[in-house]
Amino acid sequence: MLIGQYEGKVDAKGRTAFPKKFREVLKDKLIITLGYENSLIVVSEEGWKALLEGTEGKPFIQSETRETQRFLLGNASSVELDHKGRFVIPSYLRNFGKIKGDVVFLGLSRYVEVWSKELWEEYRVNLEKNIDRISQRLVEEEKGK
Repeated sequence: MLIGQYEGKVDAKGRTAFPKKFREVLKDKLIITLGYENSLIVVSEEGWKALLEGTEGKPFIQSETRETQRFLLGNASSVELDHKGRFVIPSYLRNFGKIKGDVVFLGLSRYVEVWSKELWEEYRVNLEKNIDRISQRLVEEEKGK
């Protein structure tokens, strides 16, 4: 299971070291793509179907299915870690994530999010302020089913 938070740096070439704890789970062949809230998502090559969660089994003619798949898969890139656990984040993904230097890797069970450290700090503060309300909405949704 992928859990925890690790900080890293991205060099001028877009290269970063993937945290060892995450390498142990995901191995050396990864897929990185756009995420939500300007984060990036990293999954193992074998775990790429996790990106399609919520769209599998949905009709292709449904525009939300196509759009979500375009967003996640159409922007995905395969990367392989070098012997030091490093990989290059493609420039279009760095631009989307507003990644310039410091990054934060978040383990979220089956995938890893990569955030610009600055964006993560802003988002985390807001999340901490609103987590009670967010959690309550989940409970209410579950009751409505």
